[in-house]
Formats: sequence, structure tokens, C-alpha cells
Amino acid sequence: MTETKSLLSHRILVMEESQTIGMAKKARELAAKGIDVINLSFGEPDFPTPLHIREAAKKAIDEGYTFYTPVAGYPDLKKAICAKFSRDNGISFAPENIVVSTGAKQSIANAVLCLVDPGDEVVIIGPYWVSYLEIVKLAEGIPVVVSGKIENSYKPSIKDVEAAISDKTKVVLYSSPSNPTGAVFTKEELEDLADVLIRHPKVIAIADEIYEYINFVGKHESLGAIERVKDRVVTINGLSKGFAMTGWRLGYLGAPKWIADACDKIQGQFTSGTNSITQRAAITALESDLGPSREMTKRFKERRDMVLEKCKSIPGLRNMVPDGAFYLFPEVSSYFGKKSPEGEAISNATDLCMYLLNHAHVSVVPGEAFGAAQCIRISFAAADEKLAEAFDRIQKALEVLH
Repeated sequence: MTETKSLLSHRILVMEESQTIGMAKKARELAAKGIDVINLSFGEPDFPTPLHIREAAKKAIDEGYTFYTPVAGYPDLKKAICAKFSRDNGISFAPENIVVSTGAKQSIANAVLCLVDPGDEVVIIGPYWVSYLEIVKLAEGIPVVVSGKIENSYKPSIKDVEAAISDKTKVVLYSSPSNPTGAVFTKEELEDLADVLIRHPKVIAIADEIYEYINFVGKHESLGAIERVKDRVVTINGLSKGFAMTGWRLGYLGAPKWIADACDKIQGQFTSGTNSITQRAAITALESDLGPSREMTKRFKERRDMVLEKCKSIPGLRNMVPDGAFYLFPEVSSYFGKKSPEGEAISNATDLCMYLLNHAHVSVVPGEAFGAAQCIRISFAAADEKLAEAFDRIQKALEVLH
């Protein structure tokens, strides 16, 4: 009998499982056995969706918004997204430039699948979100990763970014604020990237701005707002992070019409339109006062400061200060080569994460998943008391390594 696995497609066999999802799955398995696991592996706000947004969803159900939606989104939602781009980002879009999808992840996948042919190169600014590489591989593109050092918040120099561009490069892909590092690109840095795009007219930039509102250093800057490259940028955003709407599954992109039309076309064959109730709630989210989002960001900043203070008592963690998002991304290579009291070898970040899960009962994610093998990612999107307990456990577990 033919081995079942041999019947699977090459594209699924070469795709890696998301390690953020994988670590969270392992944490749930331990929790199901009655073990008190603190899960700091997921990028999910622990705050409830604001009440006014939930009420808008209930109203939409009562008003009968229960039918198929236009593939690219309700017209009034697309207008609300255009207004948001103008208000917050200084980007001028018409509704025809907007495609609403089932999360920012689908928006990124739509754009990559519409732009990248087999053999095309995609320059990814790393450390990168786990799905970037796999989405590029799904499109049969070639990922080319360019990363910086911790001293510069892992942001690569613009010379290194340009040096990675070849005649096969089709896309430059990055996030700001960054998942996993929390780095935020400044206006000056984006101006430099715009100059690179001007020198390479066949390259499109995909800017993932899903953490836009979780910014601790001031005004968010968008590459798409720079006039000379506005027709060369796909801007990705959504509701999951800034509005605490992870389970609602709504993302969107703003792009030149030819790209938006292509994304509409591919989505029409994959998923069609996004959840109708979520779309109605999204209008309320985008058009209402951003006070709840700002308050949430204030709380995340307080948590960031708390966990950075906790890290001062753990000498083996080498941290940068994240300017946005809700992650620490410490270098942990000082623990490589050590052993647990039971004799388990810690050879890499994956070993260290499994040790912390099994012995400290804290779930974090190895940096290999993000293109930084010397790091681990720790989410501080958890309640204060959980974070305090988690870092106490981490400290005690690391102290006994030898």
C-alpha cells in the first residue's frame, strides 16, 4: 500500500508548521493534564473587544446581515477603511484600492500570491513574522532574509537591504512595529527605503502594519504615505491587535488598483467575502473614538516596562527595548551548551523553550521560527500577575542550568 504521506503535495510537505501555534498547542496539552501553564507564546491581547464594537455586531445580526458579502468587502466598510488610512496614515485610497480579508495573514498571502512567480525573490526584513517565509514558499518564491543586530533593534542597514535586491527580486516585505522584535521604523528609515524602491522600479513593497496602534514612541509612519512610491506599496492592516479582535478575523489591504483587483480575483476563488457580522462591527471600530485602543497601548507599555525590569534579575537574557507591539525578543545564547539538573542538554533556543515549558511551565517561542536562532520570543500580552509569576518561574528555571 502506498504510504499516505507520499500522496501529499510538495508545497505542503516543504511548509513548516507555525511554531507560535505549535508552542501554544503544547502548552494546551500540558494544561489539559492539570498543569498550571502560563502561555506567553501567542500574540493575542488579553483584553476583551470594546463594548461598543460588540454591540455593533449584535445590532448587525438583528438587522439581518447574515448573507454573503461582496468579495472585497462591504462598500461602506471600504469607505471607512479609506477614511482611516487618510486620518491615521496620510495615505489617499479610493474604495477600489481596498480588499477586506479574513485577517491580515490572508491579506499578505493574497498579495504575495498575486505578485510572486516561481523563482522570484522576496527580500524579507528580519527577524520576521513566522508566516512570511512559508507564504513566499507557497508561492514558489525564494525568500532572501536581511537582518540587523540587536544594537540597532535588529533593523538592517539600508545598504544591506539594497544589496539583497537582485534582478529576480519582486517584493520587499517587512513589519513595523515588528513582530517579533517590537522595532519601529522611523520616517527617515522609510524615506531611505523609498529611495531604494525608486532605484529598483520593478520591486513592490508590502508593509505589514497590523501593530500600528501599539506604538510606544509616538506617531506611526507609513511607507505608503511617501508620495514618490505610493503606487509601489501594499499596506496591510487589520483589527486583531489594535482593537483586541483576534477571533473576529478581519484584515485589509490598501494597494494600487491593479494589485487590489488581483487580490479580489484570487480571494474570490479561495474564501470569497469576509464574515458579514465582523465587517459591520469593523465599521464601528474604525469610525469610533480610539480611546480604548490608546488605553490598551498604555497598559502594554506598563507591562513592557515591568518585564524589562524583571529581566534585569536574569543575567543571561540580553534585551533590546521594544518600541511597539507586545513582545520581548531577548538573545539567550549564553544558555546554549548548559544542562538541566536532570542532565538535559540545552543546545539551542528550541531546547531552551521546551525546558522552560516542561520545567517552569511557561510557554515561549524559539527564535528559529523568526529567523533569529539565538533568541526567544516572549509575549507580554498577559495579565500583570501572570507576567510576574512567569518571569519568576523563568528566572528560577534558568538559575539551575549548569
